[in-house]
Amino acid sequence: MRKPSARHLFLVFLSCLPLALLTCVATPAYGADNGSWSVYPVSSDLASRPYFHLSADPGTTLEDKVTVTNKTGRPLAFRLYAADAYNTERDGGFAVRTRQEKQRGVGAWAKPAKSRVTVPAHGSVTVPFTIRVPEQAEPGDHPGALVALDERIDEGEGAVELGVQRAVGARIYLRVGGPTVPAIAVEQVRVTHHQPLVPGTGDSTATVSYTLHNTGNVTLNPKVELKAEGLFGRTLLSRDLAKIPSELLPGQRVRLSEPWRGAPRLDWGDVTLTASAQDTRESASTSFFALPWLVAVVLGAGIAGAVVVIRVRRVRAHPSVPAPPSPPARPTPSRRRSSPSARPSRSPR
Repeated sequence: MRKPSARHLFLVFLSCLPLALLTCVATPAYGADNGSWSVYPVSSDLASRPYFHLSADPGTTLEDKVTVTNKTGRPLAFRLYAADAYNTERDGGFAVRTRQEKQRGVGAWAKPAKSRVTVPAHGSVTVPFTIRVPEQAEPGDHPGALVALDERIDEGEGAVELGVQRAVGARIYLRVGGPTVPAIAVEQVRVTHHQPLVPGTGDSTATVSYTLHNTGNVTLNPKVELKAEGLFGRTLLSRDLAKIPSELLPGQRVRLSEPWRGAPRLDWGDVTLTASAQDTRESASTSFFALPWLVAVVLGAGIAGAVVVIRVRRVRAHPSVPAPPSPPARPTPSRRRSSPSARPSRSPR
């Protein structure tokens, strides 16, 4: 039996990588487009739809259509499937699960009429699909996408050839009827200082890191405010942050960081992050203590020296007196115990 080559194994590995890193880019005309093909909802006579914005009650079924357009000069074969959406860890962008991953929302409820389609050169194919919302579906937003995965593997060049599969998905924003609860939380706030070894030889900076968590059941468009106060309540920093997700999906956590240029070299205070979105507002704080490295080393050496001096003075003020030698122990005389057989016997008269 022929062993699989390293190239083949690598291609299989790449095909199983999360296409979760594929992002669905919006354009005025199409829901998602990578230059070679696009995936978008069928438009009505009144208006075009960049995405699927749908609503349904638990236990109901929706029907719609998706169009796949081939912009190249050769036919393309696609695998169609539905997938759940999530926020990426890197920047909180919109991404979808791979076909091999477990689907729990739209990815499990939506089914296209065809799982494979071949689109002719410069042509389009429209495929109906249904979304069956379970009776036990939780109310709120269930984001996802209808994905067209190119079944070809683009091979690279060189000694180690790489294989990549590309996919494009049209976003689905499905809201299930019921109570909606917008809620957000700021968690795990940390401040890390980056100071030069010698004060005055470089800039003092810091990094504020935190986790943004959508604890509700609807998609949020959050805003985050950063505020830092020093000793005696002095305001050191106050600004609105720009590098935050434009859409924070329900239940998602995103770890973010913000650079703080011009951070104090010597101060003691608090950093507070306040997140707000859709009538919900939450804050979280942490304390920081800024101290230059050289000052910290000098202080540490001074404290250590002071401890040594105090101990030396105590030893000189209270010298230890040697204890007198204890007298030798006297030997204890041994006593012989007579055995019962050694007792004298009486002689008969």
